[in-house]
Amino acid sequence: MTSVLNSSGIRYTVQASAVDAHLFDVSLHIAKPAAQQLLSLPVWIPGSYLVREFAKNLQGLSASQNGRSIAVQQLSKNQWKIGCNADTACVISYQVCAYDSSVRTAWLDRRRGFFNGTSLCLRVHGREEAPHALELLSSPATQDWQIATGLTAAKTDAQGFGLYTATNYDELVDCPVEMGRFWRGSFTAGGVPHEFVVAGAAPSFDGERLLADTQKICEAEIAFWHADGSRPPMGRYVFMLNAVDDNYGGLEHRNSTALICGRRDLPRKGEIKAGEGYTTLLGLISHEYFHTWNVKRLRPAEFARYDYEQENYTGLLWFFEGFTSYYDDLFLRRAGLIDNAQYLKLITRTINQVLQTPGRQVQSVAEASFDAWVKYYRQDENTANHTVSYYTKGSLVALCLDLALRAGGRSSLDDVMRGLWQQTQGGPIAEADVLAMVGQLGGAPLAEQLQAWVHSTGDLPLRELLAKHGITAKVEPAQLAQKLGLRVQENHSVQIKTVLRGGLAEQAGMMAGDEWLAIESGGQRWRITKLDDLPLYAGGADSATAWVARDRQLLELPLELGAALAKPASEDANTASPIDNLGLEISDKAAAERWLAGAAA
Repeated sequence: MTSVLNSSGIRYTVQASAVDAHLFDVSLHIAKPAAQQLLSLPVWIPGSYLVREFAKNLQGLSASQNGRSIAVQQLSKNQWKIGCNADTACVISYQVCAYDSSVRTAWLDRRRGFFNGTSLCLRVHGREEAPHALELLSSPATQDWQIATGLTAAKTDAQGFGLYTATNYDELVDCPVEMGRFWRGSFTAGGVPHEFVVAGAAPSFDGERLLADTQKICEAEIAFWHADGSRPPMGRYVFMLNAVDDNYGGLEHRNSTALICGRRDLPRKGEIKAGEGYTTLLGLISHEYFHTWNVKRLRPAEFARYDYEQENYTGLLWFFEGFTSYYDDLFLRRAGLIDNAQYLKLITRTINQVLQTPGRQVQSVAEASFDAWVKYYRQDENTANHTVSYYTKGSLVALCLDLALRAGGRSSLDDVMRGLWQQTQGGPIAEADVLAMVGQLGGAPLAEQLQAWVHSTGDLPLRELLAKHGITAKVEPAQLAQKLGLRVQENHSVQIKTVLRGGLAEQAGMMAGDEWLAIESGGQRWRITKLDDLPLYAGGADSATAWVARDRQLLELPLELGAALAKPASEDANTASPIDNLGLEISDKAAAERWLAGAAA
């Protein structure tokens, strides 16, 4: 504690006193400021690639020195200059409105508090590498709350209120804080103590099952990265899960993760077989935990040092997010939490998501990585037509690379990942490093192929590579919405959310935002409330008239239906069109098992 509070130390004091106003009270104590000290609040949080303007939630900034108020000048949207003298302790006070229940920002009400340091902790320019401390104070509104965080406790009470330390600003803001009355459990994996806290769970929640299943995931991933017997990079790890009515997501940190899920997806006491929602939650847990190595330590060279003031561009999210997305569900299989059939169902869903996205033929997955700041995190009605997800397409690149390496008989993607970790000692890498490792383990032609997969818009050779490992891919009938080229919401009417490029709906003149009210065929008009009404009322006609409402006007749109009712013409999974679905089935159990169980090549 002394090293943090010495003359170069920086301490933040946070108290949740105005819970009904959703306001955190924050004081920043700078023991030895610079003259005219500069402060700023980050505009983004690492792991979520969007400028979120956290400063919009900051209010009432004031400063004092020797008990007297001093001038505060705002220089930009997120930067301030404090009119202080050098080397004399300075205190900056302010409040932060916490009304975002996601994992990226901050939340506060009577039941729960949560915050990331990027939302609450002003950065003291020039002192980023100094020791930092965070003091969490209780209040009448929070006196029965508990605290969970990945920060190192220096002097805390039984509930967790008190003083925490960080070696620098980066560590401080990379350790979110969960506050409230939550369920708590623990286990050990790979010799590392792990803690799991869950807020908002229903009485039916089976915490012991969640702990046991999470432990299996953690042990499998630690064994994967540290097959040589080396120790994991974290001394402890904290899972923080907020269970709500309907939400989903996660954000990785160096020794913790913040998660959010629908409380219906939690395992339930007495439940023999958990539902798909719980499998999805386990996949999220697996994904964020894998990031402990792949992106928090092994990271893009551009992220060697974060710039909190602006976008940090990289073309490598296909590797750090996409490859992590490949391994998240695969580790559920390796940990024995799902079987081969369940895993193939999950990967089939990913394949079909990509095939049904016209944007895959417009944007490469490397371009999608670079454009994350303006496209992936700012999705609209045209997103599917001009971009592709570096999560889903990136995971299929990883799948193809793994299968291609294994087909060569010498190595696997496991060897590539561990080779990069050992080569860099868990440090920054560039695309050239990935290609070099693939070339070393799989040969130069495969490295060139990987580069082509990443930088082109061509479809991946899924069918050919899966067949080499005992998996047959077949084209299956598409849903009617796919055949029409639509993504809709059906709730007492057909509300058009997306019109896919080149589809029948686009040719008819439909657009996102339209409400499809009726179909006219054979001289009769019929009200429709769901797409499945079309075959009934179209009567097998090749063409009909769609009646849609747009800006309160009723429009008649000519719609060709013949192609929507036709069967898929192609059985070639490598040339499947956006209206095709693929189905995977095991044709060689032994070959499939070697891949899915992670057997050494």
